[in-house]
Amino acid sequence: MPPGGETVVGKSFRFVSLLLASLSLLTATPLAADEIRSPSLTALRIDWRAALDQLRTEVTSRPQIAGDFIFAPRRSVPRYDPRAMPALVQLNAVSSQFFTGIARSSVPVLLPFDAAAYLEAQRDRAPGTLALSRYQADFNPVDMFDAGPSGYSASFSLEPGAGDGMPSRVYARPVEVQITGSALVYDVADPTGGKGEQVKPLAATYPDLRRFIREGYVRYAFTRFGVAYVVSIQCLDSIAKPRRLACKEAYPVAERFLKGLRVAGGQRMRPLTDMASSIIDRPFARSPDFTYRPSGDIIPNTGYRNKAGHPDVMAYAQIRFPLEKAPAFVRSQSYGKRDKSDGPTAYPWRDNFCESRSFEVWQCGGGYGHQGEDIRAAECPPPGEGREPCDPKQRGVVAVRDAIVIRGVKDQAATLEVNSRTEHIRFRYMHMNPQALTADGMLNGRIVTEGEKIGVVSNYLDHPAGTSMHLHFDVQVFTRDGWIWVSPYLTLVSAYERLIHARGREVGPEIAGTPQPVAHALPEDVIKPDLREGSSGEDN
Repeated sequence: MPPGGETVVGKSFRFVSLLLASLSLLTATPLAADEIRSPSLTALRIDWRAALDQLRTEVTSRPQIAGDFIFAPRRSVPRYDPRAMPALVQLNAVSSQFFTGIARSSVPVLLPFDAAAYLEAQRDRAPGTLALSRYQADFNPVDMFDAGPSGYSASFSLEPGAGDGMPSRVYARPVEVQITGSALVYDVADPTGGKGEQVKPLAATYPDLRRFIREGYVRYAFTRFGVAYVVSIQCLDSIAKPRRLACKEAYPVAERFLKGLRVAGGQRMRPLTDMASSIIDRPFARSPDFTYRPSGDIIPNTGYRNKAGHPDVMAYAQIRFPLEKAPAFVRSQSYGKRDKSDGPTAYPWRDNFCESRSFEVWQCGGGYGHQGEDIRAAECPPPGEGREPCDPKQRGVVAVRDAIVIRGVKDQAATLEVNSRTEHIRFRYMHMNPQALTADGMLNGRIVTEGEKIGVVSNYLDHPAGTSMHLHFDVQVFTRDGWIWVSPYLTLVSAYERLIHARGREVGPEIAGTPQPVAHALPEDVIKPDLREGSSGEDN
């Protein structure tokens, strides 16, 4: 008998038993009606040695400044001390002039910024006279940059006519390019995930690069240093127009961006850990009035091509409810007249995530639907003695988490991004007045705290009174396909229960369907370390 007292047959039997148990989780019957789960996340292993090797290659191509960087490791300090990799500390000092907080990124930051070329030019000219776009592949200074424990996100723009050798285009505005690098990826049951076509001119530089159009963006996904990176541009897969960027016009812009990527910073930190899905805690006390219909139970015949909704058992984050006060109601704004239950501002809540829209949403039948949930505040009660004053145009909207704001001056939507050791997630708010948001400083880079008032429920859609008075709220999580929309319905149910300190009651028929598979079903000791997704094969 081998050491440990377990035979080869015993080990094989144990493996098969664990495998069958895991598969049973994927094919189990639907969860109990009142169970809500947290998402599962995979933490990727980062190969910082490979990142240093790439940085050394980029720096040594500029002999004048190569001596400014120290690549010899400091053996006398802990391995996660920044001084253990002095070249990165030196690089962060240069890049932080333009990308605030870049050293907070737990992954190597790839940006179209040639730090070595910039430093070389700095030797001969005053820093204030250097045109930054010259060292950023002709892209404008960064519009948004956020770095944190799970990675980083950034957005740049390219002006019409900028960039040597770029083809002319019909689209007359600057093209915005986004990049995210993340050490955390959300495990979602995504049948279309991982697809795409190879881009032959970039295959030598990015062997696993995939190009695909998904949810209104052309995306370029690749892995480097064990990290998942995605470059994306919002576009339409249609004919080019002056006010609409066609995806074919976006291709050369994205590929110019990819060719310009260099190691711009980041810092080695303690590895993140996988997050297994689990049943979340909910208030013990029962609410006397809060009821909600099941996830996926949209109003009949309101889905794309009359398809049904998508049951989703996940609360993707434990958030503060986005409206300042209860009561509030998740109800359809587009098909409310078809729902005869109790009117637009009454319980039970009803999911409207997959109502028919022209937006691509991977979770919805046919791939199209509403990207989020519509929330309406309760109507003001009649004036009465002892009642607080109520202005229907001043119903507060609050930050659901401590987060950074992603929003340009003219944007109709405000997005909050959470970047922590346990989450990489975005929350988008729509229909608040953009002029008011701008006046309040709700712009790129603003830091907000959970519960902070960030606006009021409004009816803005292209112009005031463009829609009914409500808040559109949606959620995106980062996957190997980039940022994708997921159903926020049970996330809102869970948040509302915490707001009112009571548990709701699910009512109505059960939705037929299988719940999302729970990732990480196999125990860790059954998965070979060198075969795990994102592993670099060494202890990082």
